Amino acid sequence: METVNIHEAKTHLSRLMEKVSKGESFIIAKAGKPIGKLVPLDEADAPKKRRIGFMKGMFKTPDDFDTMMAEEIEEMFYGNPDKFKDR
Repeated sequence: METVNIHEAKTHLSRLMEKVSKGESFIIAKAGKPIGKLVPLDEADAPKKRRIGFMKGMFKTPDDFDTMMAEEIEEMFYGNPDKFKDR
């Protein structure tokens, strides 16, 4: 496994990442002392691809979606002085 210093890793990061994507690993060192390891991700660790539209047709958006609960929300922001009149 090849060892590279921090400066070289920063300077040539894209080149190192290309090699990592092909399965190589690197030790990153500072002043000759190993401080980290650059390794490829396992397939299990890689982010899953999203399947857009896989739940299509399973839900229905209400017709009043834009305005539903508008009165309640407005009351939360501005209050309703008539609601507390008797207290």
